[in-house]
Amino acid sequence: QVQLAESGGGLVQAGGSLRLSCVASGSGFSINAMEWYRQAPGKQREWVALITSGGSTNYAGTVKGRCTIYRDDAKMTVYLQMNSLQPEDTDVYYCKIRLTKYGLLQEYWGQGTQVTVSS
Repeated sequence: QVQLAESGGGLVQAGGSLRLSCVASGSGFSINAMEWYRQAPGKQREWVALITSGGSTNYAGTVKGRCTIYRDDAKMTVYLQMNSLQPEDTDVYYCKIRLTKYGLLQEYWGQGTQVTVSS
């Protein structure tokens, strides 16, 4: 069973920083891409950033230049460093991990972590 545990959310003032973490647990799989999404109440989930197994990254325009995604494969962890946070960044942030288990491609989501940015 693969499980994801997110942490790092919280309340921060505008201009502040947070680092989100998402740790995968389980065995018998290899992690491919790791991503972050965010979602506000009543809105669709929005893609934020991606990092491939080779370390290539890509970002949504709304966060590019302010956020950095990176991974530690030994710890099966993906991070999202967020700087210069603004009130519009207030959302629940979710990680998604694509992995290969028993030769099958699978996706798993974290439970979400709340980020609140005050003005």
